Amino acid sequence: MSEEQKPPTTPTPPPPAPAPTSLPVQPTMTRRKFLSWFALGWIAFSAAMAGFLTSIVRFLFPNVLFEPPMTFKAGLPSEYQVGKVDERFKIKYGVWIVRSADGIFALSTVCTHLGCTPNWLDAEKKFKCPCHGSGFRMSGINFEGPAPRPLERFKIELADDGQVLIDKSKSFHQEKGEWSDPLSILKV
Repeated sequence: MSEEQKPPTTPTPPPPAPAPTSLPVQPTMTRRKFLSWFALGWIAFSAAMAGFLTSIVRFLFPNVLFEPPMTFKAGLPSEYQVGKVDERFKIKYGVWIVRSADGIFALSTVCTHLGCTPNWLDAEKKFKCPCHGSGFRMSGINFEGPAPRPLERFKIELADDGQVLIDKSKSFHQEKGEWSDPLSILKV
């Protein structure tokens, strides 16, 4: 058959579209949901960075222990009575001021056994350590308990204004013969 003899062909129609069986697919992440998660992420990141920066700044400022000064004025010599122990400076400076017939001296409040703070017992006229029972006379000499040596004395002198000046940076030990040093007792 020649081309002229062929019957005209009609185009075949496209197959019919399948019938929709389900709803259109919704995206799993909407714009609103994305922005909510993005904001939450930024808040968490900002909180973590704030914590990190706080620890860095804290590191730049080290712990500082502010201790009382090593030198302090303790009033006029006339304020101290013979045979009495003054406990005004026990807590703040760690010093007892004692006036004996020989003069005024400053004793350390640290027990020479294990470093506890003894108490002054005025009725018994002695320092008694509550930790292990060490006893010290008013002069600071140990006489009972496990304390191996007497209490330490601190440097004491008169300041320019006539007040008693105590310097805790210099201590005197009786067992080394340092109590005979003129700076360990104030003659008044």
